[in-house]
Amino acid sequence: QVQLVESGGGLVQAGGSLRLSCVGSGGRLSNYAMGWFRQAPGKEREFVGAISRSGGRTNYADSVKGRFTISRDNAKNTVALQMNSLKPEDTAVYYCAAAILGWGTSSWNDYPYWGQGTQVTVSS
Repeated sequence: QVQLVESGGGLVQAGGSLRLSCVGSGGRLSNYAMGWFRQAPGKEREFVGAISRSGGRTNYADSVKGRFTISRDNAKNTVALQMNSLKPEDTAVYYCAAAILGWGTSSWNDYPYWGQGTQVTVSS
């Protein structure tokens, strides 16, 4: 069973950038399609984007398209979320998740493995 650990969160001003990382252990991330989700206080968990096992395909929520980029390095067992032009509404806990079947799904139910999350706060 793969374990996931996110890092890279923090406090940034609006317009700034952050890069989140997700490291896998106990399994090869190349066996999984990966997704990023976020959850703001009082709101439901929201799909951010996903990447296929090879990294050749990506899928993003409309709210982040053109600002966020997902990449992966299967040799290093890592997935990254580069976030640019951050807005206060991007403030949330960000989670990486691994899916066994399919890829690119926006439903959190399709991802059985999750990290503990990392806080991103964007000040105005």
